[in-house]
Amino acid sequence: MENIGLIIILLFGISFIGILSTKYKFPFPIVLVISGVLISLVPGLPVIALDPSIVFLIFLPPLLYGAAWYTSWRDFKAAIRPITLAAIGLVFLTTLLVAVTAHLLIPGLSWPLAFLIGAIVSPPDAIAATTITKGLGLQPRVISILEGESLINDASGLVAYKYALTAVIAGNFVFWQAGLNFLLVAIAGIAIGLGIAYLLYLIHKKFVCDPVIEVTLTFLTPFASYLLAEQFHFSGVLAVVTTGLYLSYRSSEIFTHQSRIMAYSVWEVVIHILNSLIFILIGLQLRSVIQGIGDYSAGTLILYGIVISFVVIVVRFIWVVPAALLPRYLSKRIRRTEPFDPRNMVIFGWAGMRGVVSMAAALALPLTLANGDPFPYRNLIIFLSFCVILSTLVGLGLTLPWIIRKLKMAPHSIAAEEYEVRTKVVSETISHIEEKLSLLNDELLHNIKSKYEVKYNRLQKTDLPSNYFGKGQTLKGNIFNEFTQLQIDLISVERTTLANMHRNGKASDEIIRKIERELDLEETRLQMEMYNE
Repeated sequence: MENIGLIIILLFGISFIGILSTKYKFPFPIVLVISGVLISLVPGLPVIALDPSIVFLIFLPPLLYGAAWYTSWRDFKAAIRPITLAAIGLVFLTTLLVAVTAHLLIPGLSWPLAFLIGAIVSPPDAIAATTITKGLGLQPRVISILEGESLINDASGLVAYKYALTAVIAGNFVFWQAGLNFLLVAIAGIAIGLGIAYLLYLIHKKFVCDPVIEVTLTFLTPFASYLLAEQFHFSGVLAVVTTGLYLSYRSSEIFTHQSRIMAYSVWEVVIHILNSLIFILIGLQLRSVIQGIGDYSAGTLILYGIVISFVVIVVRFIWVVPAALLPRYLSKRIRRTEPFDPRNMVIFGWAGMRGVVSMAAALALPLTLANGDPFPYRNLIIFLSFCVILSTLVGLGLTLPWIIRKLKMAPHSIAAEEYEVRTKVVSETISHIEEKLSLLNDELLHNIKSKYEVKYNRLQKTDLPSNYFGKGQTLKGNIFNEFTQLQIDLISVERTTLANMHRNGKASDEIIRKIERELDLEETRLQMEMYNE
């Protein structure tokens, strides 16, 4: 109970720091890793360690499912070649080169343990990269590759991790068997993920009609996929990712508007807490980890951390050149259909931040071997994993926005894309009113048509990039945002009136809550309607 209280207090602390990071626009993933360091420096805090066997179960399914849910299947499919090259080829190359480096650098480190280190630090965290680059106008294809890479490289990295861990525990490893097994567990994991996804799709579509139950099912779904796949020794990670991609693509068919609002809110909170919690746990264990590697001098540990981090960073830059250029050299179709900007290779190389998945994999290492002996080099592996996360998140993460600005890349305009979609939706709706609803009462027809005509007229006065309409200048005065902001301001007036009636006892709590919810939903809609670059 005392430890639970401590964790809750630390979650409060990280949430407060998160408020500051939002206010001052400092990337939250970097805040988390720095918080882990600061927690480890607080004297007197107890060492709290979860059972390694349940670390993956608690953290991986919801985090991977959330990442898959926010990934566009269409964009993922369009960029499948670079995603696959990075998520499989780059991960295995990183695992190999880190393993060779660690084996040569650290005296007495066996090959299986060296490969284990490589597998832990090989998968980048694209959520960290996209969080850090948010608002910088990266091209959608670059973001799609980073997000898609993150989904698949977690699977390939964790499969390599499990084989390396098995080799450490069993003391043997046959490469060709591991290769065949990889194909089997991957294909079977994807099949199980699709099966679970289709079953849940039918349940949501035909039986579930309550938003609370729907959101509860979305929360339980990744655990079901993961546990079923792992029960048969297949890839639970790929099962979860497949389920998330399928249901996300079909979400508009199976969820009500109430369920969607609730689900997005719940999942944002869950992912925030899990990300915070894992860095709290590493912070509470870091002092014990440092004590466990007390046989090494500080200089030696720093050297190990720097060298392993350097290899992780450099191999990504080495890989990106042939991976980007060879397919273009070999295929006329790729040269003709896919735009190429060499500056994107720099951005991709710089976006190799490691994060929560690597940390979870390190914390999930067993405490002992089957014979009861302590797991060899466990504390050193956790320390090196944290060093890689710290150096890539802080070193690469803080400099990535600066690199993007120095490359002077033309920013992608979300506003222009949003303008096209909104205009199409409003125009089609007006056409439908004119063609299908002409027999309505004149006053009703006029009112409903005016609503959409106002939207259309405001869209024509929206700020868009220079020369968007071929006139060589940006339109002045974002009337769309001004009108939306005016509505938000008036909602504040409605809330004030409602609050006064509540204080004076002139309305029941039930009615107050109902109208408050209406205003909350309306303000949420208006906030999402605002144009933001």
